[in-house]
Amino acid sequence: MLKKAILLLVTALFLSGIVLVTGCGTSQPQVARLDADEDIDLTGRWNEGDARRVAESMIDDVLSQAWLDNWRRTNEGRPRVVVGNIANRTDEHIDVETFVGSFERVLINSGQVSFVAGGDAREALQDERLHQEARATAETAAAFAQELGADFMLRGALYSTTQRISGVSAVQYHTDLRLINVETAETVWIGEKRIQKRIDRSSYSW
Repeated sequence: MLKKAILLLVTALFLSGIVLVTGCGTSQPQVARLDADEDIDLTGRWNEGDARRVAESMIDDVLSQAWLDNWRRTNEGRPRVVVGNIANRTDEHIDVETFVGSFERVLINSGQVSFVAGGDAREALQDERLHQEARATAETAAAFAQELGADFMLRGALYSTTQRISGVSAVQYHTDLRLINVETAETVWIGEKRIQKRIDRSSYSW
């Protein structure tokens, strides 16, 4: 009888220890709510915050240059600008469409130029007009050959260079853009913006 009681006690203590250890090893993740505009940079790679800062800086620069006043002297209204291809020349997978969207948003919100849809948006509009021609009434269908042509195209590329030594990396992102007069093919503005990051992985324990 005494042996049975001792065995039951040892078993109970053993099971209690398992529960205690298991409970200590399953802590809940800590979650913090952040402002939607706050930059979160966990890897050191290109992110949406970088795209937003580059777009805001470069559009501020292009809209402050002489080409805009020169155009206004001989034309009425606002110049129409289309954002063309911004090529990804880095070794990272970067969502170029999001990057282009940042430039489009800043251009539109500036109020100093008119924005003309390009790329996938233009193709989608053309498909919609074809659909309307086939299925919509003549009174409501959008007419062809009514697009407003762009006066200027913004295009360029994003580059990166990386240096590594003893667990520390330094990466520089370089955005090079040009604003081109569509009619004359004249480049009226060249701008660049650099972002540098230092990533220290030497203290990682995994």
